[in-house]
Amino acid sequence: MVTVTLGSTGIKVNKNGFGALPIQRVSHEESALILKKAFKAGITFFDTARFYSDSEEKIGEALSDVRSQLFIATKTAAQHADAFWKDLETSLGLLKTDYIDIYQFHNPSFCPKPGDGTGLYEAMLEAKAQGKVRHIGITNHRLNVAKEAIESGLYETLQFPFNYLATKEEHELVSMCAEKNMGFMSMKALSGGLITNSKVAYAYQAEYDNVLPIWGIQKESELDEFISYISNPPVMDDEIKAVIAHDQKELAGGFCRGCGYCMPTCPAKIQINTCARMSLLLRRSPSEMQLTEKGQAMMKKIEDCIHCGQCTAHCPYGLDTPKLLEENYKDYMDVLAGKVKVN
Repeated sequence: MVTVTLGSTGIKVNKNGFGALPIQRVSHEESALILKKAFKAGITFFDTARFYSDSEEKIGEALSDVRSQLFIATKTAAQHADAFWKDLETSLGLLKTDYIDIYQFHNPSFCPKPGDGTGLYEAMLEAKAQGKVRHIGITNHRLNVAKEAIESGLYETLQFPFNYLATKEEHELVSMCAEKNMGFMSMKALSGGLITNSKVAYAYQAEYDNVLPIWGIQKESELDEFISYISNPPVMDDEIKAVIAHDQKELAGGFCRGCGYCMPTCPAKIQINTCARMSLLLRRSPSEMQLTEKGQAMMKKIEDCIHCGQCTAHCPYGLDTPKLLEENYKDYMDVLAGKVKVN
């Protein structure tokens, strides 16, 4: 079994963090089955957020009876202290617990610090003093905020996108965290669905001793794959290296990571985090899943784009999102018309 210790927190778990965002899309009964099965198989780290609708509630329902045997990380997107306390109390209630193992600021546009005027970090310290929070973390999609958080010495963990499609700068964050004895959690370990081989993804993450991947799990079949790696962890070999090299060549560059931070600002209500990477989804998953009437209606919304620039301004990766949308729409229509063949 491959394990990882999250820096100075001392939290030691196997190389499978359960990402609980996707369980908001399934029923309470199905999520309970998945969560209980994960725990019984040896997965003891569960990552959720106040922002993930009923995800916290489902974890509380399924796992409150074994609370002392697992670790829970959740997040607040609060912008000021009053909202922080409201989020924390809500999370504690839904999770049916009196403490959060790692409480994280959820993708703030700045690095919360004492004296910054928001009162956020002061509230976090008070929550820790009260025993409601055991460790302080931050999640982000912005390199500058992540680097500032690491260098500040104020945080015990960082959660940031990381997989074998990561840039040199993102790899540097992993090294910086190792040097500072700061826990690193990989979000987007499957690059939002663009990485389709979990064995390859796992083998890559296993190369980094200080990294805990957070696998987004929605189906029991997905969970079964990661459970199998506990006793039989994939290792880097020539076959896996070849897959990585192929994907890096195909997916390198300015592709949409699917983070969704542009979407709340879109006046045309375009589902940008899917539409802007449709070309890749058509080629890396069964194309019929994307060519339904619902998929066509979703893509047609791109015609309503008014080029307001809001999506570009909110993209943490600096992408020209309207251009990506146009390119993906053209490709989609070509596939739909049979001009281009995909799998």
